[in-house]
Amino acid sequence: MHHEARTRVNDFALKLANVNGTGSASANGLLLQAIFRMGIPVSGKNLFPSNIQGLPTWYEIRVSRDGRTARALDYDLIVAMNARTYEQDIRELRPGGYLLYDSTWPLDTALLRADVRFLGIPLARLCNAAFSDPRERILMKNVAYAGALAALLDADMTVVERLLEERYGHRKGLRESNSCALRIGYDYAIANLECPLPFRLEKMDGNRDSILIDGNTATALGCLYAGATVAAWYPITPATSIMDAFKGFCGKYRRDPETGRNRYCILQAEDEMASIGMVIGAGWMGARAFTSTAGPGISLMNELLGLAYYAEIPAVVIDVQRVGPSTGMPTRTQQSDVLKCAYASHGDTKHVLLFPADPKECFDFAVTAFDLAERFQTPVILMSDLDIGMNDWVVPRLRWDDAYRPDRGRVLGTEDLARLGTFFRYHPEDEDHVAARTLPGIDPKGAFFTRGSGHDKFGAYTETPDDYREVMERLALKHRAAARSVPAPVIVRRPGASVGVVSMGSCDPAIREALDELARRGLAADYMRVRGFPFGEEVEAFLEEHEIVPVVEMNRDAQLRSLLTLETRVPKEKLRSVLAYGGFPLSARTVVDGVLSRVEVPRGVPR
Repeated sequence: MHHEARTRVNDFALKLANVNGTGSASANGLLLQAIFRMGIPVSGKNLFPSNIQGLPTWYEIRVSRDGRTARALDYDLIVAMNARTYEQDIRELRPGGYLLYDSTWPLDTALLRADVRFLGIPLARLCNAAFSDPRERILMKNVAYAGALAALLDADMTVVERLLEERYGHRKGLRESNSCALRIGYDYAIANLECPLPFRLEKMDGNRDSILIDGNTATALGCLYAGATVAAWYPITPATSIMDAFKGFCGKYRRDPETGRNRYCILQAEDEMASIGMVIGAGWMGARAFTSTAGPGISLMNELLGLAYYAEIPAVVIDVQRVGPSTGMPTRTQQSDVLKCAYASHGDTKHVLLFPADPKECFDFAVTAFDLAERFQTPVILMSDLDIGMNDWVVPRLRWDDAYRPDRGRVLGTEDLARLGTFFRYHPEDEDHVAARTLPGIDPKGAFFTRGSGHDKFGAYTETPDDYREVMERLALKHRAAARSVPAPVIVRRPGASVGVVSMGSCDPAIREALDELARRGLAADYMRVRGFPFGEEVEAFLEEHEIVPVVEMNRDAQLRSLLTLETRVPKEKLRSVLAYGGFPLSARTVVDGVLSRVEVPRGVPR
């Protein structure tokens, strides 16, 4: 077994256990980036509490030469820096795993496991001797364990040192203290511990033409490229960094080089209701406008989303989903806003939804969201989540087509209006059941008045049932027509597949890994990842051609399954839910266990 372990190169998982507020994120990020710079596929999951300081926080790093990025549940090495979680951390180690801890204080012998190897480094004592400032001693302990890990895992120290130079090169004091702490941990490990461990890093070329980026940054960049010039928002976890990034991008790329004047407007509103109102107002004026929020914000925006749907005004909403209900767990991930967003607002309302699976699709779908919002004159909601939004992912380098031109939909100018006898806001309609709009101040002939109360197809106020129904039926047809324009589902087929797995969003890496494991166990399964709502013909066809359809999602109430049942003709009995909603990113093991519990495996095949 020991010999087999030594052959494990670029294939292991780490868990770094710390206390929130002690500055561990910087050291953990340094390690992740160093592995990425070595050309090794890697993923990082930050599992942090919603309070500012004091509660346990974990950072999980999975190194996978095969590019597996789903959350790992078996850890080869855990760095235990929080005495309050020692028992849990030691329990989660795989047999034969390693625990690195601060041996400045002795470890309770009751915690020892015979099948775990304990690596003690007196981090606090070493940092107390090297640094005099109390706060610096705490922060540098984290950098010291990063240095020890570099030695234990055989990381390229020149890469790590280069990252420190990039990060702190302009601040000499920080650069020197971080470098010192890094070397303290590295030198101690080399002198006193087995280096490298039986699992280690080795340079490879697995990240060619790839980048390391989080979904919120990619989303903000997509909004910039799409031509968004107005953003209104109210701060909320985990969506705030979208607007932080968008502000930074606009400050660099949306400032007139000659006058220095800003060519954008970002407004922090007094609440979420005001923010969506500002976005709708800007959309009515012809600007590409958006807001970023999370579940509680969507709840508050419902009435105005209904106004934009009924008055047919473009608006883009980015929902970075988190755990609910109520305040829930703000720093945990979930996919629990699906039904709320699909039917947001009272009355008969349906919205266009987009489901990205990673930061690259956040970038791409942000652009798509603005095009769809203006083409169909309606709100479009981009459904990200905390795992995508706040964690770093290795994705293909973002590409931009310079030939791209925004799809502004049917907007009439002065020449168009001159050819019309009379302009009516909601008549006539095109093949997608969309009527032309005008922008305020363009031409008196294009002026119109509309409201959120009853109106007929000419824009006039009405409470006549037939006139009201005519408008509402066209809105339903328009929504249905959008199915041809939302991103098509991604479908992966396997020879001899007997079931068809369906999912969405950030479940994708775990499902792809799980399908390989299920195939090894004798259960071949097709896979469809839904990327947009309303559902197109491909979605319904996939459901119809499989007798058993496990639907994997991260919420309690099977919201994707419910939406599929409501919006397709598929019998709900064939849709079998596989649910994981505790707040942590999905793992392949959870998917495998869930599918096997709902599907009969052929006899003689190991489960």
